[in-house]
Amino acid sequence: MFRSVRNVARLIAIASTLARHDALFPLEQLHIAPFALWIGRRFRRRQIEGRPIENRPGERLALALQTLGPSFIKLGQMLSTRPDLLGEQVASDLAALQDRLPPFDGALARRTVEEEFGRPVSELFRQFDNRAVAAASIAQVHFAVTADGRDVAVKVLRPEIEAAFARDLDLLYWVAGLIHRLRPDLRRLKPVEVVKTFADSTRLEMDLRMEAAAARELGENFEDDPTFRTPGVDWDRTGRRVLTLERVRGIPVDQRERLIEAGHDPTEILGNAAAVFFNQVFRDGFFHADQHPGNAFVDAEGRIVAIDFGIMGRLDRETRYYLADMLMGFLRRDYKAVADVHFRAGYIPPHQSRAAFALALRAIAEPILDRPLHDISIARLLGLLFQVTERFEMETQPQLLLLQKTMLVTEGVGRRLNPDINMWTLARPLIEAWMREHRGPQARIAEQLRALGEAAERLPSAMRNLDRALERLGRPPETDPPAPPARQWPHWAAVAVLAAAVLLLAL
Repeated sequence: MFRSVRNVARLIAIASTLARHDALFPLEQLHIAPFALWIGRRFRRRQIEGRPIENRPGERLALALQTLGPSFIKLGQMLSTRPDLLGEQVASDLAALQDRLPPFDGALARRTVEEEFGRPVSELFRQFDNRAVAAASIAQVHFAVTADGRDVAVKVLRPEIEAAFARDLDLLYWVAGLIHRLRPDLRRLKPVEVVKTFADSTRLEMDLRMEAAAARELGENFEDDPTFRTPGVDWDRTGRRVLTLERVRGIPVDQRERLIEAGHDPTEILGNAAAVFFNQVFRDGFFHADQHPGNAFVDAEGRIVAIDFGIMGRLDRETRYYLADMLMGFLRRDYKAVADVHFRAGYIPPHQSRAAFALALRAIAEPILDRPLHDISIARLLGLLFQVTERFEMETQPQLLLLQKTMLVTEGVGRRLNPDINMWTLARPLIEAWMREHRGPQARIAEQLRALGEAAERLPSAMRNLDRALERLGRPPETDPPAPPARQWPHWAAVAVLAAAVLLLAL
């Protein structure tokens, strides 16, 4: 009861802030908190009466979320990957939400460092700048020099940020529960799972050791690649609330004129960026999901250097296969193949019409694919796809929505580097080679044989478990003899089972 009262009061305060920016439409669409909405509407009439409305709804919502504080800034960034929730235009406007807040006192940052490591800052760093060079909703960054003379960037969490997020997450879970109970038509959007995904990602962001580990994993994936790297991690000066990385010096990747002045070829950098993006997504299934221009630089050697690894995406092997099959189907304009991919992956329920779905795919793809090559946006195509699939009862795939947002940002950077070249033209040979290696007939046979081998390895253990279960079923209730030794299956039996499995695979 107390939780509900507390959250209703908090929701009224939020509605008032949304009303002040004329951004009540999310609550109006949900129809779950009529009292808070009624107060918000009355407040809106007083606030905006006679005042012209200049910004789009999404821009007004972005301003309101920024006013509400760190948790809601992060929520807005997450919603920018979900055009299925608020519409494409609102999601696009939220993508521009600036994760910038006034910095907190440098003395508090120094105190956090000392509490994290139990040592004075002077023992850890020869120099520690009190002025923050960047301040976001969760943390801020200070430049420093280590005791042994290395230039580093030190990221420090905001004071009390964990408690603030915990309060707001409790409210979001409560609202998601209301949506689930009161709006059955919105259950396919999985509101509770959306909040859980948001909660999991923010908890990871607030443990800076996880960001350090992500930076190291991404760096290891490209250790042999001369076109991309990540800054080194100073593990001795990294903890839960403090992250220390090598200081990166370079030119922001979207500043074409400065890159040319420094002797770099923007088209070559675009080709490298396309290959890096492809390898992160398809080869490794682990990609930087916040790759806006401020998080990527070109160093003196022409390498792309990424920073800020708080938001990372993962794709399992099956999802990568689905994505590759779908992209190649679109690029070849084989809409029946794209429809088959969705049904085969189980994303579209089997009772839906494949022919109707293929026709819907053609309707969204043709206007995009008929544009000049340099204007084609695969990210926009995916965004429209997710809107169309709503009509065919496709359940939300959060990992693909995060990828679509990343693709949109990457395409924008590519156009700044060279507006006459489409990055997908550069990446297509890589996609086709990867498809031949992983999706061709030989690859499919190898995958089936690997699955068969894994099943054969599990077979003796399964047989032993079955044998024990049968013995328990046949044992009198009053007896409880010691467990018999594991039965050793004869060699001929294993061979016979394996031969039968191969025969079934061949059939």
